[in-house]
This record gives sequence, structure tokens and C-alpha cells, in this order.
Amino acid sequence: MHNEQGAAAGLIQGICDAASDLPAFEIIAVDDGSTDGTFAALQEMQKECPQLRILRHKTAGGQSAAVHSGVKAARADICCTLDGDGQNPPEELPKIWAPLVSGDDAQVGLVAGQRVGRKDTASKKLASRFANALRGWMLKDGTRDTGCGFKAFRTQAFVDLPFFNHMHRYLPALFKAYGWNVALVDVAHQQRMTGESKYTNFGRAMVGIWDLFGVVWLTRRAKSVSATEANRS
Repeated sequence: MHNEQGAAAGLIQGICDAASDLPAFEIIAVDDGSTDGTFAALQEMQKECPQLRILRHKTAGGQSAAVHSGVKAARADICCTLDGDGQNPPEELPKIWAPLVSGDDAQVGLVAGQRVGRKDTASKKLASRFANALRGWMLKDGTRDTGCGFKAFRTQAFVDLPFFNHMHRYLPALFKAYGWNVALVDVAHQQRMTGESKYTNFGRAMVGIWDLFGVVWLTRRAKSVSATEANRS
């Protein structure tokens, strides 16, 4: 969460409500160098939701850095992510974690949300459509919407991936490259009610070009092998 003071309370309460049927859960909110009252708002929510833990970045590192910090601090075998701006309705979370919690397919490493009825500007939706088409053509990752903040994955599988800035946009391709299956789930999307977007179409395009070529190189050279310990004679 970067400068999301207005969204903090509703988001955390919504996650608590969505997870209330689970036997145990924790919420990790990463304050990514906010300069407003985000941290204070999160501290206040700890009184209502004792499962909430707060991490702070002294300076803003971006979404991938925030996700990486949160996952490294997580104590569960499964992690779910959603954006801190409130555009990902937390009541959709059970859809995201269900394929992993059920245990029906042990090869599913990632569940990726796919936004339906996006509540963004026409220019942002057009830019995303072009970027997703280009990425899909080059990576063959089988997903139409890697920009959705809703993700669920096996914690150790994520930690084992190579970390780089903006990696959150390429998780389906990365998980597949390292031997995991990816499940896709349609999710709702809602309008931003407070704060400002942290991205511009031009800014995303400039970093995305280099990222895309790098991920193509990485996924074509990735190998996933397992080793068993030999018994001593």
C-alpha cells in the first residue's frame, strides 16, 4: 500500500470478513514508503483485526518489492495477494485460494485472477489489452490479464522464483516455466474510491518492453528438476 490511507480500513476489514471461515489466517499489509496516513490507518485496524501484521518500506520500492517482502515474512504455505487501492474486492478472495486449499491438484502452483468488467479508464483498458496481447504472443502464458492483483500461490514456489522488479506481471509465465500448473479464475473489479494510480501508460510501456524480452529469455532457459538423497552404503 502506497499512500492508500482512505482505502486501508475498508480493505483490511473486507479481508478479515472474507477469511473468517478459515481455520487460521494472517494479513500482511506492506506500507511501501507512504507519505500520508496509511501506516496510522493500518495501526488503527490492528485493534479490530489482530491477524493484521504491518511491514514498512522506508522508501517506495514498487509493487513487486512489496509483494516479495510480504511473502518472505509470511508464515503460511499459501499466500494470496491483492492490490492495496481497494479495486480488488476482498470478497472475491475465496475464489482465489479455493483451488490451492482444496488440494485437488498438487501441481497447481498459482491461481491468477482475471478481471471481468474492469472499472478503469478507456485509455488504461486499451493499453492493457495491447500489452496483454503482445505478452501472450511472446510468452504463450495462456492468460489474458496478468495485471490483476488477485493471485494465490504456494509460498515456497514463489520464493524459489528469480526476483526482479515488475515480476508480478509475469507470474503465470514464471510458474509455468518452473514446472507448475496455473489456474485462472474470473474476478470482479471495482472503481478506485480514494488515492491516485501509481502507474501511467507510458511508464508501464517503457519498462514493460525490457521486462518482456528478459522474461522470454528467462523462461526459455528455466529448468525444474528434483533430487533425492542417496542412501549411504
